[in-house]
Amino acid sequence: MEISFHGAAGGVTGSCHHLQIGKRQILIDCGLFQGEGDIARENAAAFGFDPAAIDFLLLTHAHLDHCGRIPLLVKRGFRGEILCTAATRDLTRLVLLDAAGLAAEEARRANRRSKRQGEEEKEALYDIQDVLDTMERFGRLPDYGQALELCEGIQATFDDAGHILGSAWILLEAQEGPIRKRLLFSGDLGNGNKPIVKDPRPAPKADMILMECTYGDRLHKPLGPSVEELRDALLDTLQRGGNAIIPTFALERAQDLLYFFREMIEKEELPRHLPVFLDSPMAISATEIFRRHRECMNLESVALFQQGIDPFALPNLHFTRETSESMQINQIQGGAIILAGSGMASGGRVTHHLKHNLWRADSSVIFVGYAAQGTLARRIIDGAKTVRIFGEEIQVRARIFTIGGFSAHADHDELLRWYGAEQRPALTFLVHGEDRGREGIAAVLRQRALPYHTPVIGERYSL
Repeated sequence: MEISFHGAAGGVTGSCHHLQIGKRQILIDCGLFQGEGDIARENAAAFGFDPAAIDFLLLTHAHLDHCGRIPLLVKRGFRGEILCTAATRDLTRLVLLDAAGLAAEEARRANRRSKRQGEEEKEALYDIQDVLDTMERFGRLPDYGQALELCEGIQATFDDAGHILGSAWILLEAQEGPIRKRLLFSGDLGNGNKPIVKDPRPAPKADMILMECTYGDRLHKPLGPSVEELRDALLDTLQRGGNAIIPTFALERAQDLLYFFREMIEKEELPRHLPVFLDSPMAISATEIFRRHRECMNLESVALFQQGIDPFALPNLHFTRETSESMQINQIQGGAIILAGSGMASGGRVTHHLKHNLWRADSSVIFVGYAAQGTLARRIIDGAKTVRIFGEEIQVRARIFTIGGFSAHADHDELLRWYGAEQRPALTFLVHGEDRGREGIAAVLRQRALPYHTPVIGERYSL
């Protein structure tokens, strides 16, 4: 048995792990690289293995840094079976179609520049047809806790990672000759006590564990105070007569916010007929998928549905799919909550809303998610007095709120809670995090006298 690592590290994300078990080849995730540097070149580069030789791809969840290169894998010859939960399949279709559309638009912009400069035109990483071909490769859809025999000698069990709807950690039980191993892949792990999804299921005993460390060096702010801070920021904005702009990630964060807004209105903490706009076609479609997959929800959310209460429904909620509807929102002078992507304000409809509201002292911008260096969100959070949007310098006069505690990723303590105090694997691989995040977990493993390794891209390791 051998494992090789084809994901990213440091300030770049992108998960992909290759297993050779006898004559079988298995991938765990196949994600798009995201972050700083020449990301376009890295995403278009060779995989480091033959896509046509892969028998199975096991997908932990639908975030782009875990599923975003699958259409390229198919385009380059992959004809194996993709396995994941039903919710992950449905969300992955949505995410990949959106990514293909964005890739096509980026290619058109780049080729306009290339044409002016006399350079060779480039094609998009993949297109809509590649995504449709990819969806044909999805096969069995395991339930949480269900053991599936991939082939003779190899069994996979998916269980709840508590990260986003349908997310899973994966236990592979593999037999190669006289050697039998239990190999555990964490995927991305979530925080406990989230409003919609269940808490992560604890890790089973394993011979090898591959564990994400995104926030391995820190603790998150508790969720309860964060929700109260969000409520207070909204009330402050309404009192001043402006709009509240919330850059929002389409998967999980948008649905969490709708859930909290509904609770606030039910408790009469917010006005009942407060206009709320979900101005993101992708987030709207994701919300519809959430409603269909109650098997992934926690008991509180399921109970609401059983009582005839939609957890994501508000008295004055507007889903705006069309561009013309989005443009009309900017005619509203005050008293509205506007949720729009992208979450880091690096593009999308939220940039238009920021252009119309950032310069207004009565409005607010409320950030509830991570903002990478170099993004518009990060510049605003860091205190820029002016920002450039669509070629125009916009004064930042709106009140800026940055609220932690809504992260979908487990923090240091939650990661260790999942790992467990009694775990004694022969080796733990620490992945999917910057050096300081991985060191935060490594320090604990050293205290426990447990062997670990922080792999680099392209590294191979015999199991």
